[in-house]
Amino acid sequence: MARAQTVTGGRNATAAVIPGKYALSVGLPNLPAPKGWQWTPLSSVARLESGHTPSRRHPEYWGGDIPWIGIRDATGNHGRVIHDTIEHTNALGIENSSARVLPAKTVCLSRTASVGYVVVTGREMATSQDFVNWICSEDLNPHFLKYVLLAEREALHVFAVGSVHQTIYFPEAKAFHVCMPIRKVQDAIVDVLGALDDKIEENRQMSVTLEAAARALYRDWFVEFGPTRAKMEGRAPYLEESIWSLFPQNIDADGKPQGWTISAIGDEVDVVGGSTPSTKEAQYWGGNIAWATPKDLSSLKTPVLLSTERQISDLGLSQIGSGLLPTGTVLLSSRAPIGYLAIAEIPVAVNQGFIAMICKRRLSNVFIWQWTQASMDQVHQRANGSTFQEISKANFRPIAVTVGTPDVHKAFDALVRPIFERIASNEREIRSLAATRDFLLPRLMSGEVLVKDAETRVGEIT
Repeated sequence: MARAQTVTGGRNATAAVIPGKYALSVGLPNLPAPKGWQWTPLSSVARLESGHTPSRRHPEYWGGDIPWIGIRDATGNHGRVIHDTIEHTNALGIENSSARVLPAKTVCLSRTASVGYVVVTGREMATSQDFVNWICSEDLNPHFLKYVLLAEREALHVFAVGSVHQTIYFPEAKAFHVCMPIRKVQDAIVDVLGALDDKIEENRQMSVTLEAAARALYRDWFVEFGPTRAKMEGRAPYLEESIWSLFPQNIDADGKPQGWTISAIGDEVDVVGGSTPSTKEAQYWGGNIAWATPKDLSSLKTPVLLSTERQISDLGLSQIGSGLLPTGTVLLSSRAPIGYLAIAEIPVAVNQGFIAMICKRRLSNVFIWQWTQASMDQVHQRANGSTFQEISKANFRPIAVTVGTPDVHKAFDALVRPIFERIASNEREIRSLAATRDFLLPRLMSGEVLVKDAETRVGEIT
């Protein structure tokens, strides 16, 4: 739908009509609706509720059993049903503040600082004052409203005002109009988009489970030395005999399985960094070579790097001493902050915010992935810096790594590599599903694509 002229908003600017592209407007727009749809004041089909933060000066208001949604909860779960939160309040906190306990299926929109993040409550919860919250009537499917807000993310920033912190004020929120069909059609649209979101969530949960399995296996074999300790204590084998027999019978005087060695990580992998080609030289940028910064890892839900926000040219690559790192390189952010971790599934160049580990010797990249995760405390202990903490390559290379026999590492890789490959496959599928959802979302919201056509397309994918 065409955008009408926008005006400067504010606390009392509800008379201004500011429509979005698809199905949301501040004020009633003079725009046509798809056949069978109509522009409806959101306040007529949903009750608007504010949020509040119980006083931080009263610790007794915190740590209860009522999930409390803050901005970090919304940014980390954008577009999802949320069942738990980072912080919790309690009945005392609710009673002694303006906070409200909201029912399940409340649609929560971040309205200030980080505008436009949407979550739906999966149980009774409260929110901070940084949210506007809608409790939907029977005429409005809450997930349909969620998808409207997701489709109109760009417009939500138009509705926000402020020079320091962009904010959607409550008069604007009260003036929201949605373009909506009857409930039956809403439900059908939600079913189509929800099938994609459900598959994405299923893949995410599977990847979480797989990561936990890889982490537990590494810890048992290479941190706790479980099989060897079990043999020493006369316990029954809990691994296949072909694997069980690979582990030594005893722990040596150094506290490791007999016959294993302690090495420095810098002796086992090639540790390199990166750099940033001059941003003043346009010829260094806009090519087809992936160039990573820690920001590219910060948004990853799984330890798999498939793409980067920015790309450089061949000339730009020539400015980076470490060059193009091969597929399979393990990437660890070394500053601002330390600890983002991923395996590159593409050839990639990196900036100066990384320790990159090229695994061409006896330790595989999936082993180094798990070793790095398990060694994060040591990584932080070796960091320094007055402005922000950073670990240098020189301080990183001496960190100790316990190395088993070749057969033990071969067995570990045989179990863990398929786990990582499945995680990577899940991530690729998630991106494909998300691309389909993002293609269909605005088109379904605007009536451009009919539900039956979208159902066919989604059915072929899921």
